[in-house]
Amino acid sequence: MSIPFFNTEIKFASDIIAADLSIIIIMAALIFYISKTHQWKSVWNLAKSTDHRKIGILYISIGFIFFLRAGLDALIMRSQLAFPNNHFWVFQGDKYNQVMTTHGTLMILFVAMPFLIGLMNVIVPLQIGARDLAFPFMNALSLWLFVIGGVLINLSFILGGGPSAGWTSYVPLALSETIQGNGTGFYDLAVQVSGLGTIMAAVNFLVTIIKMRAPGMGFMRLPLFTWSAIVTSILILAAFPVLAVALLLLMFDNTFGTQFYSGGVGNPVLWQHLFWGFGHPEVYILILPAFGIYSEVISTFSRKSVFAYTSMILSLVLIGFLGLMVWVHHMFTVGLGAIANVFFAITTMLIAVPTGIKIFNWLFTIRGGEVRFNTPMLFALGFIPSFVIGGVTGVMQAVVAADYQYHDSYFIVAHLHYVLIAGTIFGSFSGFYYWWPKMFGYILNEKLGKWQFWTFLIGFHMTFFMMHLLGLKGMPRRVYTYYPEDGLFELNFISTIGAFLMGISVMLFIWNVIYSWRRKEKENVSDPWDGRALEWAVSSPSPHLRWPRLPVVRGIDAFWHEKKFGNEKMQFSEKEETHIAYEKPTILPILLSGGLFTISFGLIFGLTIVWIIGIAGVLLLLGLRSLRYESGLTIYTSSQLEKEIRKGDGYET
Repeated sequence: MSIPFFNTEIKFASDIIAADLSIIIIMAALIFYISKTHQWKSVWNLAKSTDHRKIGILYISIGFIFFLRAGLDALIMRSQLAFPNNHFWVFQGDKYNQVMTTHGTLMILFVAMPFLIGLMNVIVPLQIGARDLAFPFMNALSLWLFVIGGVLINLSFILGGGPSAGWTSYVPLALSETIQGNGTGFYDLAVQVSGLGTIMAAVNFLVTIIKMRAPGMGFMRLPLFTWSAIVTSILILAAFPVLAVALLLLMFDNTFGTQFYSGGVGNPVLWQHLFWGFGHPEVYILILPAFGIYSEVISTFSRKSVFAYTSMILSLVLIGFLGLMVWVHHMFTVGLGAIANVFFAITTMLIAVPTGIKIFNWLFTIRGGEVRFNTPMLFALGFIPSFVIGGVTGVMQAVVAADYQYHDSYFIVAHLHYVLIAGTIFGSFSGFYYWWPKMFGYILNEKLGKWQFWTFLIGFHMTFFMMHLLGLKGMPRRVYTYYPEDGLFELNFISTIGAFLMGISVMLFIWNVIYSWRRKEKENVSDPWDGRALEWAVSSPSPHLRWPRLPVVRGIDAFWHEKKFGNEKMQFSEKEETHIAYEKPTILPILLSGGLFTISFGLIFGLTIVWIIGIAGVLLLLGLRSLRYESGLTIYTSSQLEKEIRKGDGYET
């Protein structure tokens, strides 16, 4: 059964019906819970907020919802591949391709990115002694553009079919003449809209760190997590515009009939250059903030300053620089010639050097320290050997002749997941456990946290180490079945068991959040880990109104310096500020994002009047914002802010 829907049709297969029912049930349950607990006002205030902590929490929470969807996709794929000649539900052929494409796109752009940008939102202003990000309105707009992008990519599955050309969306596979439905259109517009929000976030972080540091907070006193935010933001500004151009050309090919990537004048290899010109820097955009998290966690739980702080900064910068010069190692089999292959093989090998420096510096930080094995530290320690495996298999691909054998096999799938899961997801969980008190004002349960860590670590290696072996045995990536005589059953079956074990681990994390929220361990939540950086000098959860007078930084590890050489409290500037601006809550970012959704919907389904209305709406809202800018601010002096804090919620200053 199917029904027409503008320029496509919606087929009501069993999986679509199940997805529709799931959405209805989840939304109904959510509305019922919010209504029963009388939380509509709280939800409304959260949606309108321009507070960096609340925006960070929303990034992480919505990213986690997409994480569950992408994880479900992964379990569907592993269930299909658990046995040879398997027919799990309807997920063969194009359906499998849709699930595989959505899984990769969500995990990289709508899970890993919001996890890290969310943590950066919460922590970076605190670490540098800023009261908020430089542009709170733009911060809220960045969040809701990400949300709209994620909604678009998820809606595609039930509105005619999701993208099915892989998360890399190679042409000609992604061209309308090759593929049925509007899946590529959803992919194109979803990634463009969310990418615009990511570019805004990068500008916001850079301006904040450069212009809003506390007195005494020089660049060589910045915490390494903040340094990672600087390099990541620069990479975003270098890489995401390249992706935007690539997607714009793809949209023109599919919507307006141009031939940038096809026909007699177009060239599909152009897409590969543009995509990987973004794609490989994106790997470091995802990894570098996690490196910053590991530096903070390992230093805190070893009770030592990070070994060779200056070399850690230099290695971050060098990784960022070299990360822009290695994209062709994804294209060794294209036929660009020996000179191009040799150059990019050398840069691929070189990038292992600064990464190795960081690994050894973390190990030297641990050596001789008073190591505590709390959950954040366990994820950091689990990362080191896991990521090294991913790094070694990456250097193996720098050998061009060998890469011809690894290319498009499950060996590449294994390498990618060893880098991104061991690097980014381990880092995200480490950061969640470490900064949870700063976000929510209570500590996650340690026993449940350790159970989650061990199930995740074991499941991870069971799943992806086997894929190295599958690739070496010749299993190609992006296939939905194999024959019994291929000899791939045992390894695929073990990999599937590992994937479900990782799923159990994620359920343990959810249970930990619920269990800990009910019990709410609130003792010593301001500084539960004996922290070193400035974020631990404020109360938990971190207050929106804080620091009537800015803290004065007198050394690296600012709070630790005061603990050891001061009076165990931060010193504050005596300067009376006369213009401390706070952005009022506003609904405009949501409305602007709704305008982008309207434009995208019109372009995807060929509704000219709809996307024109969307553009007009966005322009009107931008005009309204410019007229109401000053009325959207609350201005304090230092004395007024201090009085406001004291009469308000009693947070520490």
